[in-house]
Amino acid sequence: MEKLIICYLIIINLAGFFTMKSDKARAKKKVWRIPEKVLLGVALLGGSFGSWIGMKKFHHKTKHWYFKFGIPLIFFLEWMLVYYFIVINKR
Repeated sequence: MEKLIICYLIIINLAGFFTMKSDKARAKKKVWRIPEKVLLGVALLGGSFGSWIGMKKFHHKTKHWYFKFGIPLIFFLEWMLVYYFIVINKR
């Protein structure tokens, strides 16, 4: 079960990272953008770390308070859940 969780987290975090990258590129070209609901949704589904790294690397959505503080908060809560299910729940 742990391997499945880890594989899922790797994939969803890559999705979070590349979603931020793609939206930043679209913003520069002034074309259709990825909705903020989608960006936050990917983070809520487990991709908060990748989204956070994407925000920092591409300087994207860093002025919006709900991204600036929300993504790290989601990341903290998600990793507490992962820690619980992988470490504490095994005991």
